[in-house]
Amino acid sequence: MSSVRFIASLPTRLPRLGGLSTASSPMRGLATAKMPSEASPQTLLQDKRHGFGFLRSNPLPAKPRKLGVTEIRGPYYSAYGKRHLQDVLETMSYHVDGLKFAGGSFSLLPERALVEMIELAHKHDVYVSTGGFIEHVLTHADVLNVVDKYLKKCKDLGFDVVELSSGFLSFPPDDWLRLIEKVHSNGLIAKPELGIQFGAGGDTSAAELEAAGQSDPFKVVSLGKKFLDAGVERLMIESEGITENVKTWQTDVIQEILKDLPMERVMFEAADPEVFNWYIREFGVDVNLFVDHSQIVQLSCLRSGIWGMGCLYVAPDKIFVSTFRVKFSL
Repeated sequence: MSSVRFIASLPTRLPRLGGLSTASSPMRGLATAKMPSEASPQTLLQDKRHGFGFLRSNPLPAKPRKLGVTEIRGPYYSAYGKRHLQDVLETMSYHVDGLKFAGGSFSLLPERALVEMIELAHKHDVYVSTGGFIEHVLTHADVLNVVDKYLKKCKDLGFDVVELSSGFLSFPPDDWLRLIEKVHSNGLIAKPELGIQFGAGGDTSAAELEAAGQSDPFKVVSLGKKFLDAGVERLMIESEGITENVKTWQTDVIQEILKDLPMERVMFEAADPEVFNWYIREFGVDVNLFVDHSQIVQLSCLRSGIWGMGCLYVAPDKIFVSTFRVKFSL
């Protein structure tokens, strides 16, 4: 598919890998401000006086977090609204940092229902991401005007993060950088999604993805460095072509990414329990992950070091790898 050439005429230009100018309106960061105690009640595992705080576990860093960040998927594979989200956050908000609407799903909701979900997330100090809907926006003829209207409406609705994905599009790095600046200038946070698989993001079959071909992991690393230098807080790594819809996991790609990009600036999509189990085993409990909302409890048990699959949990008949943080003292 030909490159989408639309950003060259934007009125604002990004200084060469320099700082970003942002709107004066406040932005909720990917790592958000510390919430009031009533919005995040103490968990039993935290409660040393009246709960299970006497048991060994891995406490999460206080919000805002740079490591151990968990983003959960909003309504996509199943439909849910404010009441279900309220149940999730009333019980698990301590473990949740972000809420992502995948596939443009938020555009299918009545505005009031969407705003209620966004406000509920903010009440629990959870940032809200648009997901990669920008790909659809960029296909319109009057693209400059459509992008401006899209970003303004996202800001008005209360979104914090605009994910920038290109699974079905191809455009040069300079256009990426100008789009990042455009997002930031609207008082929103740009979160580029990078991957090696063309056609990713649509749950395409492994055979079709294999036929479409893949790019070199070096391209992901190279683009990632440019985006971080341009003021991006965190990158999302698309799982398709790496651990999703592939015949064999390409774990060497993940190793290459983390060899050159700092772990706190990267988040990996982990579509299945077997996948996030592998990430925890390989990189420890502080790796940043995106999972389905239905998997937040299972992942949090792993992060906390209280339960998990046989290869990660230490039980009387299992003596392999524990997910506990090791504390060294001199």
